[in-house]
Amino acid sequence: MRSLGERDIRNSFVNCSKGEAKRLAVPRDLEEQPWDDLDFLGWRDPGAPDRSYLVTERDGRLVGVALRFPSAQRGFLHRSMCSLCLTVHPGNGVSLMTARKAGTAGREGNSVGLYMCTDLACSLYLRGKKVPESGPRIKESLTVEEQIARATGNLSAFLDKLYT
Repeated sequence: MRSLGERDIRNSFVNCSKGEAKRLAVPRDLEEQPWDDLDFLGWRDPGAPDRSYLVTERDGRLVGVALRFPSAQRGFLHRSMCSLCLTVHPGNGVSLMTARKAGTAGREGNSVGLYMCTDLACSLYLRGKKVPESGPRIKESLTVEEQIARATGNLSAFLDKLYT
């Protein structure tokens, strides 16, 4: 992913108003992000524990999505799998992230959801740059490039649902 600035990020959101995009918390460490290893930029809002954001490149333009997830999480005795990168996490490592749909459907309260790594570090898990608490990822027969293509395809399918 190419390096992004605050203005790029704020202008990319498709499922919130310009005012909401202007007020949301953008990461302060943009210069330190591992851009070459990211398929999307994802972060949690430090001031609103139930909010996260995701920005990716799609069809030559940036698409930003405001996400919500339940603040009351399940217990720590289970494992869950991220629907994007297929990384297994213990406890609260995976959350159901919901996004208000774009346009009229979103203004009417419609949303879509996907189980995702709570820390939104899917790109780093796929590349072995970050290891989940449960230990190394499950070994797959797919190459890392094929796993990345699958994850970006899964993200694209999720984004398609924002517009339908």
